[in-house]
Amino acid sequence: MTASFLDALAADGPAPDRIGQMDLYGWLIGAWDLDVVRYMPNGGERRRKGEWHFGWVLEGRAIQDVWIVPPRGQLRDGDAAANAYSYGSTLRIYDPRIDAWQIQWTDPVMQNFLTMTGRRHGDDIIQLGRDSEGRPIRWSFSQITPRSFLWRGETSHDDGATWRRDVEFTARRSSQAGHSSRTEPKSGMR
Repeated sequence: MTASFLDALAADGPAPDRIGQMDLYGWLIGAWDLDVVRYMPNGGERRRKGEWHFGWVLEGRAIQDVWIVPPRGQLRDGDAAANAYSYGSTLRIYDPRIDAWQIQWTDPVMQNFLTMTGRRHGDDIIQLGRDSEGRPIRWSFSQITPRSFLWRGETSHDDGATWRRDVEFTARRSSQAGHSSRTEPKSGMR
């Protein structure tokens, strides 16, 4: 049953009628290793490793990821939520009605559920939404190259006038078997 589900979910590439629009996130397809820094409200930092996997899904009309911190195989003692473990998935779908991406993040470990809209902003990708308390959130991909990028999560406590950095992920292409980099960043996204 698992094989049939994965076969129905996965796609070999972008849908033919969406190829040009899928480039914004298509370069992420494959596996990434993460260095994660969480910035605590008290000024402290928590550093961890992670892994992030992206693939084409739903006949190539969406990109789905699986985000895991700490990586599989590392000791995951005790209560997952209390230890800030994360094992979740994002579905990114290009929406031609608004010429932007609809994004849904789900983390069943931390009970974190977010909806955002993503667009190109210069050489970066910016995703905007609100957290569970209604505060503006901003997630951004920057410093993008074919082999690395910086992913930053920020929250605003004054409705977008200023932003507090919550977390940063430095990502590098994984040497993991099965990696695919069929779609590289377009000009201006390297």
